[in-house]
Amino acid sequence: MYVNIPLIEDEPMTSPCPSHCSRPSRVLRRALLPMMVASTLAAPAQAADLLTIAQDALQNNAQLASARSRTGSVEAGRDVEQADLLPQVSASGNLSHNRQYEAQSVPGQPQGDDNVNQFGITLEATQALFNAIDSRQVERTERQIDQQLYSLAATEQGVLINVSTAYFEILRAHEVLEARRAQERAINRQLEQAREQFDVGLIAITEVEEAKAAFDQARAIRIAAESDLQVRFEALERLTGQRYASIDALGEELAIAAPVPADRSAWVERAMQNNPQVLASQAGIEVSRSAVEIARAGHLPQVNAFANYNYADNDADGIEGHDSSSQVGVGVSMPLYTGGRTSATVRQNTYLLESSQYDFEDQRRSTIQKVRSSYTRVTNDVSTVEARAQAVVSNQSALDATRAGYEVGTRNIVDVLNAEQNLYNAVADLASARYDYVIDLLTLRQQAGTLDEEALAEVNAWLGAESIDFQLPGAGELDAVMNIGERPTP
Repeated sequence: MYVNIPLIEDEPMTSPCPSHCSRPSRVLRRALLPMMVASTLAAPAQAADLLTIAQDALQNNAQLASARSRTGSVEAGRDVEQADLLPQVSASGNLSHNRQYEAQSVPGQPQGDDNVNQFGITLEATQALFNAIDSRQVERTERQIDQQLYSLAATEQGVLINVSTAYFEILRAHEVLEARRAQERAINRQLEQAREQFDVGLIAITEVEEAKAAFDQARAIRIAAESDLQVRFEALERLTGQRYASIDALGEELAIAAPVPADRSAWVERAMQNNPQVLASQAGIEVSRSAVEIARAGHLPQVNAFANYNYADNDADGIEGHDSSSQVGVGVSMPLYTGGRTSATVRQNTYLLESSQYDFEDQRRSTIQKVRSSYTRVTNDVSTVEARAQAVVSNQSALDATRAGYEVGTRNIVDVLNAEQNLYNAVADLASARYDYVIDLLTLRQQAGTLDEEALAEVNAWLGAESIDFQLPGAGELDAVMNIGERPTP
């Protein structure tokens, strides 16, 4: 299904029924956003589209950059744990000056103080032959890396959905703003005509005041819509660290269709296989299981091969040459009793394993519920957009009929103002329904774990040739993207 956002033409109320009253399709022949934008905002030569902004966010988003650095830290931890299984070589040396004071004497030997310089060096090498604790710590690090990579993927998808939502919220706010501006202009003309009719004595002052109150209300709503648009632009700036003078708008026609596959169970199954939060939680079970195995390894012996060399020399009187020794062997250590620490550590980590299993079940249930809800919202959005489009047609016809009744005296100005408000509310509701569909569809893909740049490229193709232009105050405040100071060097 393709849905056009109708263009509401402001008609002067100089005739009982405009020429298009019997042909509403002529009033609804063009989209509101592209036409309003072309007449009110100056588009730059080239606006940023959704895919471009998403790529900027993947490069500059601070939360994602932090997750990448955290992933690098976890990967470096693997080398830390593996180092304990590799040969360990150390060298130590000493140089000392010793002064000996002698108060006793031995017949036939020289008496007096003695100064001795000593020098020694030791080389030692060890190699783990069997160390279950260190081996299983390496295995745990591998599983932690898997978990962190899933968490990183979840963060990337979170950034993509946040950017997409912020992008389409800007377009939504802009369409709503244009509808409110059109409403304000229409009611303002109604107010001007009411004043003219009052001046010639055709209506009472009450109708003028009614029109004035409606105009003031429309003006307040329009001001709030302008503020909302500015806030939406700033939200996008926070995610990307950049400012955009203009962005591409949604095309005149948007294909509104049920998600494919059109089966909620299929989306749930896809989420169980691809959702990175589910996979990260599942990987967390393996991390906890590794902790249990590490604790149990505390009962096992450790076997190490070793070799060392020692050299010593001094210049004491009557001593010539130096001393040296070397040793090669295998050492075994076996914990016999540690006060119950090892067994307690096993119990402690077993409870943590059980906790991680419950965490996984909670994440699984939560994801299933979110996928089902997202699927339901998307399917409902399809019907909602169609109903909102028909509501615009009906409200336009109702407004035309009310205007005609007002001209012949069967309706009052309050009826006309209410019909005006109903029509523009319907236009704003239709715009919101279209963007609800797009955002909910992307959210469904995120929950299914299939939201990536390729998926955004498909949505990006829905954007049209028109763009909206907006300048935020305080330009230049974020000139330094990702300015975290001097970056550390590994």
